[in-house]
Amino acid sequence: MKEKIRIEYIMNNVSMGVLWNSIGTANGLSDWFADKVSVNDKIYTFEWNKSQQQAELVSMRVGYYIRFHWCDDDPKTYFELKIVPDELTGDVALIITDYASDDEKKDLIDLWNKQIKELKRKYGM
Repeated sequence: MKEKIRIEYIMNNVSMGVLWNSIGTANGLSDWFADKVSVNDKIYTFEWNKSQQQAELVSMRVGYYIRFHWCDDDPKTYFELKIVPDELTGDVALIITDYASDDEKKDLIDLWNKQIKELKRKYGM
């Protein structure tokens, strides 16, 4: 049984528009999340080291969040990247929601930490 995991990252020195382009477009996702991302209708194909995984775009609000479901995963699961601005501080948070079983949880969090580190490095955040 997989449980929902929510991880929040504060993204420094980045506009919401730049952050959205990095999470909400195939080109942006290719810069930090996968080696290559292609889109055919609502199916995104993510490539890493010659292996592929497909995800269906479940929902999206341009500028705020994008939610995918891995095609080969439990139908009740998804992963979501959501931009949340803090109007008081001006900070921008990127909130990741994903699912993992107990024995996968640490590895999944480590993977997201690595991916977000790459995103921050790529865009100077």
